[in-house]
Amino acid sequence: MNFDNKEEELRKQVIKAAVQYYNEVHKKKNSFKFKSGDTIPYAGRVFDEREIVNLIDASLDFWLTTGRYARQFEKEFAKFLGVKYCLLTNSGSSANLLAFMALTSPLLGERRIRRGDEVITVACSFPTTVAPIIQYGAVPVFLDVELPSYNIDCSMLEEALSEKTKAVMIAHTLGNPFNLQIIKEFCDRHGLWLIEDNCDALGSRYYYDGKWRYTGTIGDIGTSSFYPPHHITMGEGGAVYTNNPLLKRIIESLRDWGRDCWCPSGKDNTCCKRFEQQLGELPYGYDHKYIYSHFGYNLKVTDMQAAVGCAQIEKIPQFVIARKQNWEKLREGLRSLKHYFILPEPAENSDPSWFGFLLTVKKDAPFTRKEIIKYLESNGIQTRMLFAGNIVKHPCFDELRESGTGYRIVGELKNTDYILNNTFWIGVYPGLTEDMINFIVSKFYEFTNVFKGELK
Repeated sequence: MNFDNKEEELRKQVIKAAVQYYNEVHKKKNSFKFKSGDTIPYAGRVFDEREIVNLIDASLDFWLTTGRYARQFEKEFAKFLGVKYCLLTNSGSSANLLAFMALTSPLLGERRIRRGDEVITVACSFPTTVAPIIQYGAVPVFLDVELPSYNIDCSMLEEALSEKTKAVMIAHTLGNPFNLQIIKEFCDRHGLWLIEDNCDALGSRYYYDGKWRYTGTIGDIGTSSFYPPHHITMGEGGAVYTNNPLLKRIIESLRDWGRDCWCPSGKDNTCCKRFEQQLGELPYGYDHKYIYSHFGYNLKVTDMQAAVGCAQIEKIPQFVIARKQNWEKLREGLRSLKHYFILPEPAENSDPSWFGFLLTVKKDAPFTRKEIIKYLESNGIQTRMLFAGNIVKHPCFDELRESGTGYRIVGELKNTDYILNNTFWIGVYPGLTEDMINFIVSKFYEFTNVFKGELK
């Protein structure tokens, strides 16, 4: 037996053993029957032997950085979304960082974002949607959100606009698309960039320009996260996608140390001009692999992570269906409690792939958010806040608030502050079973029955 045949045979044996391990360990753990007292997670990874096979296969290559699986994922994910370019990165936070920093590139000329320029966003957000703006030295302009969509109040857009406005950067809240029709028209009318933070909305669709399109693909740049609670996972990981070839080039440069070269890892002289160029003030023929056109980072994903992602891509359609079904079951099951809670509603012209089920305790409810979530948690039902609630009120803003120059607020953040004090969410992820959902619904009624008759 020659070396290649022996290697292939050994690989098959290792993978076969790994599949056996999955069947004996993970499959049995994941096939338990829910009983009262068990924890119902707000989210979690859902996988089978295919993820294990890919992970082991990639590890046997021992190609520890970006490689063949990463290239496969980028190609297949772009195809799924219907975009030209997809670039993998090591997290959704890094994806947002790359998306924003791409818009500061000198290659964009007059449209580049400079320090002191403004970016419209919302205060009811996850920190990493806002952090890149502040860290660069641009100014976030915070708008309120609407209920029950929990998305940006578009009526405030024109008031938020100034001569310094360069972009809009917002997320689709828990999978519910913001009003892309209005916001895209606003951006086009004023020559603004639009970044769609799509980290919580993979598989959500919006009816735009006469057809259904995936969220994240209508603006200039979209981002995704593959952290375990998200729609698909590779452990840590994220993606940035665009149809703009110049933005693709900039994002790739920033992700890969800021280099000017676009050779993939392990490849040399893709441009066939590696030693035949003169750029900047460098000597003619300086190695193109070590020429830097941006102040960049190393934010690449490992091939083992990408290998897991490649197996997860195949499951996106079934995951989306499961999330929708679980959301609908909760919505129907809790419908009778609408006098206690503001129940979530899908945005107009949208088909959400839900990340969670949002509830807001009404002003005249005879109980508080703290009381209901304490009861749910004591019964093993995990709950989560709507991320920062109001990011401006967090300690990280203390210094900016004291300086008086770090951000702007347009109008009042009434809904944002109400959400900060009264909103929470529970899971809809594909790992939930019928018994779990029924148990969740029963505990809501069990809790609210104590207060029946107290609401006028």
